[in-house]
Amino acid sequence: MGDIRVVIADDSQMVRELLRDILARDPEIQVVGEAKNGQEAVTLARSLRPDLITMDLNMPVMDGLSAIEELMHTRGLPILVVSDRADAQTAYHALEVGALELIAKPSTSEEDAERFTQRVRLLAGVAVITRLRRRRTLPPPAIIRTEDARKVARAFQRVVAITCSTGGPQALLQLLCPLPVNFPAPILIAQHISDGFIEGMAKWLSSLCAMPVTVAAEGDLLRAGHIYLSPSERDLSVTPNHHLQLLTREKGVVYRPSGDAMLKSVATVYGADAIGVILTGMGRDGVNGMRTIYQAGGTTLAQDEASSVIYGMNQEAVKAGVIQHVLPLDKLPARLLRETGFTTHRWEPRA
Repeated sequence: MGDIRVVIADDSQMVRELLRDILARDPEIQVVGEAKNGQEAVTLARSLRPDLITMDLNMPVMDGLSAIEELMHTRGLPILVVSDRADAQTAYHALEVGALELIAKPSTSEEDAERFTQRVRLLAGVAVITRLRRRRTLPPPAIIRTEDARKVARAFQRVVAITCSTGGPQALLQLLCPLPVNFPAPILIAQHISDGFIEGMAKWLSSLCAMPVTVAAEGDLLRAGHIYLSPSERDLSVTPNHHLQLLTREKGVVYRPSGDAMLKSVATVYGADAIGVILTGMGRDGVNGMRTIYQAGGTTLAQDEASSVIYGMNQEAVKAGVIQHVLPLDKLPARLLRETGFTTHRWEPRA
């Protein structure tokens, strides 16, 4: 009998059978129930008390988003959104109201099956608190109303590079939303993510943050007050003339996209002016990149254990001795403002 009890919620019988067959390969996982809609998922969660629910979003009677809200109100438990890529933006709203992570519906390939099973095993042990029934709303972004607020200067001194994995989208929301529209540095992000979901993430963050958020494109010029997300299919790097470059992933690298590749590139170009941030997530990606920034004289920050969904990659960086400051997530925005020399006046690069 499996130790990890799972309920599968999806209106497609074919998808339910696929997920059940994949999970049945792991002797420690037991599928204890299946739901065809959100209402059934809520009912099964209350009666069966599973360790995790896999949740589709587009379902009849009650959709997945409403079911997640209901479950977070009555009983906090880990929820893994298993969604079509077409639902990417809605999937991020599911994270906002309490789901832990999203993943594309797996194919029959061994790689997809292993990735899905790994996520279930990892998230089943995460402690989740209940939330209010209404969707969580964030305080308005700290937009600084100055004469030049709409004209963010292209010149910048420091560059912020952030890497994260499991729990990353929620952490990024809390980290980025308090930052003002005239934040004096560009921000580059490598978030581990399934192919096809990054555009939805950019739209979701952009709708809630003061700064514009876009998916990085080849040749983009870095601008202060702009957030660039690495596409999942390529690795993000910077050139000495401050343009973005998308690289073919190195053979054998399992993380998509690679935090190490991005951090090392930023360290190489900007040296002591690089600010590396490693947030919640599983694995060791980002440790070597943070080491490169640390050795170049840059600033290295890590999210602490208490505020992390998974204290994994950030823990590994701390253990490696390459982190200067370990902070709760809600303290990181102020630290970035301090490190970038933010003022309410027009920002000028240091001499």
